[in-house]
Amino acid sequence: MFDTAIAGSLPKPEWLAETQKLWPQWKAQGDSLKQAKADATLLWIKTQEDAGLDIVGDGEQSRQHFVHGFLEQVEGIDFEHKVTMGIRNNRYDAQVPQVVAPLRLKGRVHAFEAQLARAHTRKKLKFTLPGPMTIVDTVADRFYGDKVKMAMAFAELLNQEALALQADGVDIIQFDEPAFNVYMEEAADWGVKALERAAQGLTCTTAVHICYGYGIQANLDWKNSLGQEWRQYEKVFPALAKSSIQQVSLECFHSHVPMDLMALLEGKDVMVGVIDVASDIVETPEEVADTIGRAIQFVPKARIIACTNCGLAPMSREVAQKKLQALADGARIARERYA
Repeated sequence: MFDTAIAGSLPKPEWLAETQKLWPQWKAQGDSLKQAKADATLLWIKTQEDAGLDIVGDGEQSRQHFVHGFLEQVEGIDFEHKVTMGIRNNRYDAQVPQVVAPLRLKGRVHAFEAQLARAHTRKKLKFTLPGPMTIVDTVADRFYGDKVKMAMAFAELLNQEALALQADGVDIIQFDEPAFNVYMEEAADWGVKALERAAQGLTCTTAVHICYGYGIQANLDWKNSLGQEWRQYEKVFPALAKSSIQQVSLECFHSHVPMDLMALLEGKDVMVGVIDVASDIVETPEEVADTIGRAIQFVPKARIIACTNCGLAPMSREVAQKKLQALADGARIARERYA
């Protein structure tokens, strides 16, 4: 019961990139940068193992940003002429590349870090990719003129890379879709269809991560505007329950998400967010166990995976390490308490 995992990203060491930033600048170039990325990946794999996590990831150490890390290997995207655009329903402005031609992969996207991680851990390995709807919300369209058409084009490319990651030995492929909590009706309509296209043909475990965003100020301000009950999940969970996606990662601890919404995910494994990524206060293992205890009222114990609410990328390395330890220790207490 109660396997443990991270949502995806982890802080980059100061010798790799700027710290505590969502869009950090690299500290090296060329071969030196590639080596630094590899070193950081191995460091975080070891840290996750030492903490006692059951499922590990690469911590997205080779990506400047969880979306752009994929887009950099896609033809038809102009990174030289970025434009300022409101994303996540204009929650905040971002410098985004432009889609200017038909989309094609230049080649493999994440072979280097996936194969490195697979070679250095015997644990289950999860690898994250941005979901099609979230990609569409993070680029400026100057070619397709249709969000759904462009999302399906991205989904096809994601599927190509996902199948290759599966061949690399990845056990769980997770698509990150924070946009599902912003455009709920569209997510339940074409967003889930695009997600299923991205996962088409996979025989490894498939997952989707839907959160309320990193612990940056724009997201905190947005959360404060959502009232006492955050019911965004209510609109998309029924569509996901009918889908082929096997696991759903959601935000829980220190949120205003009614926990009974988890019951809408009948038949799915639920990655319950038990670690707050918007606070430097480290959860106690008892708090983690308590959150798991509340979740088992709505999700079968065998289907719960204890996870972080979202990525830890903008957090300090020290705090992130302590939160990983609390995650593993809390799940251990929950196993004893609820067995």
